[in-house]
Amino acid sequence: MEKNFYRFFTDNILESCKMATISRQEMSRRMKFINCDDLNAVLRKGKSISLYLGHYGNWEWVSSIPLYLEEGVIGAQIYHKLHNDNMNKLILNNRGRMGAVSIEMYKTARYINELASEKKVSIIGFIADQSPRKKDSRYFIPFLNHNVPVLTGTEKITKHYDFEAWFLKMKRVKRGYYEAEFVRMHDNPKSLPDFELTSIYFGMLEEMIKISPEFYLWTHNRFKYAI
Repeated sequence: MEKNFYRFFTDNILESCKMATISRQEMSRRMKFINCDDLNAVLRKGKSISLYLGHYGNWEWVSSIPLYLEEGVIGAQIYHKLHNDNMNKLILNNRGRMGAVSIEMYKTARYINELASEKKVSIIGFIADQSPRKKDSRYFIPFLNHNVPVLTGTEKITKHYDFEAWFLKMKRVKRGYYEAEFVRMHDNPKSLPDFELTSIYFGMLEEMIKISPEFYLWTHNRFKYAI
C-alpha cells in the first residue's frame, strides 16, 4: 500500500501541475462528476450546499465543478494560504481556471455571510479531514482505528446558514482519470444533534478510503494528535 501510495502521490503532483494548461474539454473528459442533476435540482430551488471533501484522489481537480453547475451558482472552495507568495499565486490561478472561487480560511464566515445577505446560491467545498491544532482538539471521532480530533467548523457553518450537506465520493478510474459522485448526506442538518453531521462525514470518508487506501493523502499526518 505504501509503494502504491507514493506512485499515486507522484501522479497527483504532476496532475496538479497540469491544471495550469489543461483545457476545459480535457478536464471534463478526465474528471467526471456523477449525480449532477440531483445536485442542480437543489441549487435551482435556491438552496445552497456544503460539499464535504477529503484528501482523497485528486482533490485539486475538484475545482472544475463550476463546469457542471447551473448558471449563476457560485462554486467556491476554502483554502489555507501558503507562506510562499509565488506558490500561493500559482495555486489560486490553477484552481480558478475552471470558474471556482477560492476563499481564504479566515475569511470564510464573512464571505458566506455576504452571499447569504445577497441571496446568492452557492456550493462550497470543505476539505474537512484536516487535523485541528492541539489546543483546539476538543472533539474526537473514531477514524481508521484511531481516536482523532476533528474540525467541526464545517458543521457549524452548514447549520447556521441552513445549507444542505453533500459528500463527494471519488474514485480513480485509471491513471489520470477520475469519477466523483455527489452523495446527499442530509437535507436538513439543523435537525441533527451536535457533531452528528461530522460523524456521518468521517464514516463516509473511511468507507471510501478502505476501498482503495492508496489514494488517501497519508503524508498529511492526520494522526499526530490521535489517542
